[in-house]
Amino acid sequence: MAVDSTFEFEKRRNRPVKYDRDLMGKTIVAMQRVQKIKDAREQRFHANRMKAASKEKKQQARVEIEKSIELLAPAVAKREEVMRNVVDSAKARIAARKKSSTKLTTANKNIQPTKDMMIEG
Repeated sequence: MAVDSTFEFEKRRNRPVKYDRDLMGKTIVAMQRVQKIKDAREQRFHANRMKAASKEKKQQARVEIEKSIELLAPAVAKREEVMRNVVDSAKARIAARKKSSTKLTTANKNIQPTKDMMIEG
């Protein structure tokens, strides 16, 4: 008990320290680094714990899907029908755009410049 390093540290810690701007800045930077390290360790710990849980979660989802596949079949069929409608409407819009752009280019080619349109240089 006579030689206790923690006791010595506490004795020194409770001494009032003269304000030093550089020391305060270094202390704040050190505190921020310590907090970043703590956060990183906590995230790694959580990720390691959840690795096995994610596999288990995927397995449970597969089992649930296999149990109630009859509920999903109409939804999948409906989604495919919706996708077909979207693709068809997109193709129709593209065709209409092409048709209108070809009309404009042919109309522009047929216009003959008049005297008013010509610029004299």
